[in-house]
Amino acid sequence: MAAKLKITLVRSTIGAIPKHRKTVKAMGLRKLNKTVVMPDNPAVRGMIHQVQHLVKVEEVQVED
Repeated sequence: MAAKLKITLVRSTIGAIPKHRKTVKAMGLRKLNKTVVMPDNPAVRGMIHQVQHLVKVEEVQVED
């Protein structure tokens, strides 16, 4: 089983610094309350850590 992360944008990027806006966009989040599922790896964890004040993260177990 591969672990996945369900990431939801819960705060607007309007007041965020440009680097954080680009990180959120790179994760595939465009609008508030939209969710993406990404693999649980160090790169994604680093992106989440950078914008942790804007997103909500849940762990999801996906069977291969």
